[in-house]
Amino acid sequence: MTTPNIVFVLCDDLGINDLHCYGRKDHNTPHLDKLAEEGVRFTSAYASQAICSASRAGLLTGLNPARLHLTTYLPGRPDAVSQRVLHPEIMMHIPLSVKTLPRYFKEAGYTTGFIGKWHIGNDPGPSEHGFDYVYHPLQGINTIPSETEGGKAEYELTRATIKFIEQNKDRPFVAYLGHHTPHIPYTARQSLIEKNKNAFEPVYAALIETLDDTIGLITARLEELHLVENTIFVFTSDNGGLHVPEGRHAKITHNTPYRAGKGYTYEGGQRVPLIVRWPGHIPENSVVDAPVNNIDWIPTLMELAGVPAPAGLDGISFANGLLGGDFPARKLFWHFPHYTNQGGRPSGVMRDDHWLLLELYDESKAELYDLSRDIGEHRDIAEQHPERVSMMLAALDQWRKENKVQSNVPNPACDEEKFQQLYVDMDPSKFDPVAADEAEWARMQTWRKGMDEVTRKV
Repeated sequence: MTTPNIVFVLCDDLGINDLHCYGRKDHNTPHLDKLAEEGVRFTSAYASQAICSASRAGLLTGLNPARLHLTTYLPGRPDAVSQRVLHPEIMMHIPLSVKTLPRYFKEAGYTTGFIGKWHIGNDPGPSEHGFDYVYHPLQGINTIPSETEGGKAEYELTRATIKFIEQNKDRPFVAYLGHHTPHIPYTARQSLIEKNKNAFEPVYAALIETLDDTIGLITARLEELHLVENTIFVFTSDNGGLHVPEGRHAKITHNTPYRAGKGYTYEGGQRVPLIVRWPGHIPENSVVDAPVNNIDWIPTLMELAGVPAPAGLDGISFANGLLGGDFPARKLFWHFPHYTNQGGRPSGVMRDDHWLLLELYDESKAELYDLSRDIGEHRDIAEQHPERVSMMLAALDQWRKENKVQSNVPNPACDEEKFQQLYVDMDPSKFDPVAADEAEWARMQTWRKGMDEVTRKV
């Protein structure tokens, strides 16, 4: 078998509900829909954390972010008076002692290219971690839309990716493209905004269409270079979509039918779109509900490339499932000891088959959901299943011990009234952007101002 190339596209805050092929009827994504028709689309693909830096660290190392002690975005949110517990002090980078994806593939004879968003510490950065080619613009992320550019440098990054592919077409390569799309702040070409005027959020829909167009440019160039059949193409996101107002954006997206979004350990924050294509190897037009995690990518891609998967990783290979066999049965765990700008609270999560347990770290409470009957996590059934809750809490605690996680400590400066206002009186995890009426949107805007106020006072 010829050694396959790898094109890996990672988006920034793209929700599982944001693509037409995932059911989003008001978004136009013909190129990604075609990619899904030619490969496999996952419905239970998870990020290793519901926020950017931590998720990227998990993907590029194959290790749990909890084990890395890099559990939120960099540099992290300062503590606020609204918190009952304090954040742990996180790692600000991935140390060179931890091997990352490019080093594994360089040892296997690959040329590796990094383009776009890194966001896991610039000292060391992508070059020091082993990427042969780096296009890592620190400025100009937010661009002025035109006939040749989008609002998040999408076309600039795409051109750099295509250039890398062209220069390495005659040898095995890994092209890693980290798009900044659709992270706030964003904008798009006016003609596309007008075209998408009936969408839930027209500017966001235009941004998604721009992203889709750039995927079409890459796949078309692969076809022109006769590389399609020998290239594993992966498209995914670092975490769920942003379902609450933030920055200058009063309305962004929704993760229907899942609860909450970016910054939450509920399903809307952790499920991400995932499409994988490798013609002649991966079955076409397949839909997979088996759960996978982005810490699985190093062992999975190495096995697909015919290279022995390294030992000592937290991720496991699901290559056999991609090739038409069975996906590995497994339990999934998360540890997110942080409050987030989106309203998320410190918590730990375990998924065991269709059961999902969520333990809040700032109060003595565990929630239990049956995802086979309640995919939107509307009904907490912990009281009806005390034995299962006890069993899953014990397993989650054992996992935390094995990973030597960082824990929270009480916040002596907590303003309980502020906590109640921001997390209890208005529980943003239950906010449904699609079903909300004008009054509820107004309440959410008031909540946003309150959250911004406490974080500015730090």
